Amino acid sequence: MAVTDETDAEPASARVDPTGVDPTGDPLLRTRFALPRRPATFLRRPRLVRHLDQALRTPLTVVDGSAGAGKTLLVADWAAGLREPVAWLTGDTADQAPGIFWAYLLEALRAAGIPVAAEVGCPAEAGRVDPRTLTRLAADLERRDHTTVVVLDEFDRVTSPEIARQLQFVLHHAGPGLRLLLVTRTEPLLPLHRYRVSGEMTEIRGAELAFTPGEAGALLSRHGLHLPDDAVQALVERTRGWAAGLRLWALAAQREPDPGTYAQQFEANHSTMADFLLAEVLDRQPPATQDLLLHISVLDRFRPDLVNALTGRTDAESVLASLHRDNAFVHYLGDSWYSLHPLFAEILRAHLRARRPGLEPELRGRAARRLRHSGALWDALVQGAEADDWEFTARAVVDDLALGRLFTGLRSEDLSALFARMGPEVTGPAPDLVRAARDLGRCDLARGLTHLRDAGEKLARDGGAAAPAQLGFALLDALAARLTGSPARAERAAEQAGLLRGRIPAGLLDAHPELTALLLTHLGSARLWDGRFDEARAALSAVAGQPGGAVMALPRWEALGHLALIHYLDGWPGRAEHKALAAAGQAERHSLPRRSGAGLGPLVLAAVHVERDELDEAQALLDDEAVSRPAAEDPVVRAGRAVVRGRLLLARGDTRAALAAADAPVTADVGSPWAQEQSALLASAAHLAQGQPELARKDVERVAHHRAPCAVQAARVRLAEGRADEALGLLDGLREDARYGPAVAVRAALVRAQAAQETGDHTAVGRLVTRALLDGRRERLRRPFAEAGPWLRPLLCTGRLRDLAGGWLVPGEVRHRPAGPAAAAPAPDLVVEDLSAREREVLHRLADMLSTEEIAADLHVSVNTVKTHLKSIYRKLGVGRRAEAVRRARDKGLL
Repeated sequence: MAVTDETDAEPASARVDPTGVDPTGDPLLRTRFALPRRPATFLRRPRLVRHLDQALRTPLTVVDGSAGAGKTLLVADWAAGLREPVAWLTGDTADQAPGIFWAYLLEALRAAGIPVAAEVGCPAEAGRVDPRTLTRLAADLERRDHTTVVVLDEFDRVTSPEIARQLQFVLHHAGPGLRLLLVTRTEPLLPLHRYRVSGEMTEIRGAELAFTPGEAGALLSRHGLHLPDDAVQALVERTRGWAAGLRLWALAAQREPDPGTYAQQFEANHSTMADFLLAEVLDRQPPATQDLLLHISVLDRFRPDLVNALTGRTDAESVLASLHRDNAFVHYLGDSWYSLHPLFAEILRAHLRARRPGLEPELRGRAARRLRHSGALWDALVQGAEADDWEFTARAVVDDLALGRLFTGLRSEDLSALFARMGPEVTGPAPDLVRAARDLGRCDLARGLTHLRDAGEKLARDGGAAAPAQLGFALLDALAARLTGSPARAERAAEQAGLLRGRIPAGLLDAHPELTALLLTHLGSARLWDGRFDEARAALSAVAGQPGGAVMALPRWEALGHLALIHYLDGWPGRAEHKALAAAGQAERHSLPRRSGAGLGPLVLAAVHVERDELDEAQALLDDEAVSRPAAEDPVVRAGRAVVRGRLLLARGDTRAALAAADAPVTADVGSPWAQEQSALLASAAHLAQGQPELARKDVERVAHHRAPCAVQAARVRLAEGRADEALGLLDGLREDARYGPAVAVRAALVRAQAAQETGDHTAVGRLVTRALLDGRRERLRRPFAEAGPWLRPLLCTGRLRDLAGGWLVPGEVRHRPAGPAAAAPAPDLVVEDLSAREREVLHRLADMLSTEEIAADLHVSVNTVKTHLKSIYRKLGVGRRAEAVRRARDKGLL
């Protein structure tokens, strides 16, 4: 019988569902969700089971003891006896990354038959989890009418303080809907003192887990060993009741003619459990099997074909099955994958180095090549890196078309960290391409371009360079073109990629859709910078409409953000908002990395808020976006930010700052027509607001020939100069173009209406303002009306125009106006009275007496953002303090 640990017995084998994979395509190991199988010799200890029953009455339970203390089987046996389902997750060293940890925990709930609300989503990036995912999970658990029990076994493997904080957040906000049980070797990083003081914690510690003499005697009896009470007592004292020590001793003693005497020998001759493991596990195997175990100790996981390749054998399948069946510290993971117990593997590797110096790197190199051949690329890369064979490791990434995985997918940060260990002495096209990808992905443009140039020169010298390497270069060249604002370079890269696709197996391309998606995204961004909106839209739409998991999340997110900007620039704020919210959904669902920045989505949403005169909401979005801004960005994002910031400053009346924003340079290889246009429009509007129509005309005349928005602004300037006929002439010259949306149409109609007013054509004024109101109301476009000037306000308080403006443009909807002096009262200001969804969330927390810092923590935003929302709430409610805001909100039925 093989040596096993009372806590670390092999879980019942479970087949890995081929659809049960993580977003990168690696299988979710279903055995991590299964309750460990209790062996026939397992001893139930009623005193501990009774104590564990308290776990159903306290939010947190901690079963804390040393390795082999009997924790896992104790909790598994207790959980198996519960009527309600239990979500079980066995920890893993990969769980140091929050994204992987929470992806597995959410799957553990589902595997136990515990439904998880669809809006909770699933992380896609190893390094982080969107706080909204955790908030929604906590809310989902809290509102259930039954308690969810979650067991996290081997929680000591989770050493990340960030994960501990996230777990504490979910546990706190899930309330009675969650009972969390941690099985661990070390003190968890959660604030245990709070739970102890409040009496909300159940604890089972090492001293309580220790076997009593009576329990030890019963355990030995299950192994066929019947010792006198004094011998059992001595054994318990020497082992301190350690479950694994008793178990291991019993397994060894079964082969001894005098177990009592052997107890004394065990005490005298074995100073560490490692010695015992070697003697009773490794040494008891046939020499050929010992050699097999030493060889496979370098692997984190292995399949029979891989073991055969490393050992030169042909019978690994039967040997591994036998070792697993005999509990010889070989675990079955499912789908023909096995692993060694980590402690056993560590001891084996130490002996491998001692017995066969220099063999470990050779084994790892051979394993890396075999793993790559079998399609286990990540495992191959790990082995190649451990073997210090960076030429192979870099070439494997490039030749397998996995270069895009350095940018997107659950393993992107792991992959980047792995290649951070590659030294500068490693040369060649593949290492240079990997270095360029890492640097460009981290927005280190100077280093990235240098490495890309080096790779290009080496590929050019190698006339017969493999197509995958050339395709990888084309991908990075397109990214470089995007980051430097070089549309022609992006087109050449895309053309080259198109020529190369025919030289690459279709199956390989199909396995990496992210490569094509990333390339199209870079191309679309470069075309957008060049002002070719239709061509940019074609490339970006092809990406936004593609299906796929986490590996497609980043390009889809970027494509949607760029499409949103195109809609905004064309005057379609509603469409822009829709695309920007879809981009935000991608980021939220897949927890995209912070190093990617906030993207264009928040900037476009802020621009839409400015168009709707929701200035505080726009400011809050810009504040949040500034926090996550990467060190370097492509010029589209930089120009977009300058436009939105300038528009917001202008709307707030800060014309000098708006002019400064208009003059802010955006570094790029070539200029952008729309960026120049937007800069000129902003400067013109600012000068017009300052009462300087001459300067405003000079600004807009630089771009008046470009697009309809420029013509409309030029007409506004002519009107301000008293040249109404010229203004109308500019507008009459506009051709009907369905491309331009209501943001352009409303402004054009208002310019015509003002011109008609100045010429005394009151019928045309009413008709044109009506058209503007109808178009503007659909999109809630308040800003064009605020920009129009004081001539418009009296009109909005009369007749049908008043009814069309009421409730969205001006407060209230007054259908009857008294005659007399009251009729001459000033028109109401164009203000927004309704609170946004986020402002309502802040308001509700105000009513709960939360501080500004507590509101920020609860909503996962910055304190400055909360302060911005508070100012907006006070303004809209017409108050100056918190208490007044709560009182007024209650009066208005908002609380």
